[in-house]
Formats: sequence, structure tokens, C-alpha cells
Amino acid sequence: MPSIFSRIVKGELPCASVYQDEQTMAFMDINPASKGHVLVICKAEYPRLLDVPSELLAAVAETTQKVARAIMQALQPEGFNVLQNDGAAAGQVVFHYHVHIIPRWTDDGVRPFGRPGSADPAELETIAAQIRAHL
Repeated sequence: MPSIFSRIVKGELPCASVYQDEQTMAFMDINPASKGHVLVICKAEYPRLLDVPSELLAAVAETTQKVARAIMQALQPEGFNVLQNDGAAAGQVVFHYHVHIIPRWTDDGVRPFGRPGSADPAELETIAAQIRAHL
């Protein structure tokens, strides 16, 4: 069954479109974290980041940058978050690769990411070594 985003791409469901080209599309999130929250998708349906071919991933990144620039000019936020939730444990709800652009203002009430405190440097180096071994 096609994802809700594939149905938007096909014109079967409405959206507030911001931008589209041959490979990507950007539209307003219907459950925005902040004013101007936009989703950028690849038109082809790939469930997760690791499934997306690198050339299509590059196209999504280019569209993300283009739309983020437009958001900055149009809404003049103080900054923005670019976020991609990958997998249910990370909060992914629609399994069609997409990126969130979330405009931010001081004291906007949007929850920050991360946990309080800092990590042990030795633990960070151990984890980094584990990751490097797979590159």
C-alpha cells in the first residue's frame, strides 16, 4: 500500500505545496512543531534513509537547503532544525523518507533534543572506534 506521501505525490491527497521538482517535493506539515514547519520528501517511495540511493539523497538535501533559505527569508526565524526520524524508535510515523525543516525562535516552546549532562570522553572514543570499524 502506498504511503500517505506517495498519495500526495500522485495528487490523490491534498497538501499545501511549497516546492517540487522532478525528484523531490516540499509541503507544509499538517502537525507543525512551529510556524512554517515544512516536510521535504523524495517522490519515489523509500522507507528509510539507508534505503535511499545516494543521488536521490543528494537531491533531497539540495531541496532542503533551497526551502530552508526561503523559510529564512519569508518568516525570518532566528534559526531552524533539520530533522529526519529514522525508524519507529526514533519517532518515524510515515515510512517514506522525509526531512523536517522546523523554523525556530527563542522561547518558541519547541522541545530541544538531547539529554542533560555530558558524556564521558573515554566512552565517546570507544563508541567512535566501533563506528569507524564499519566505515
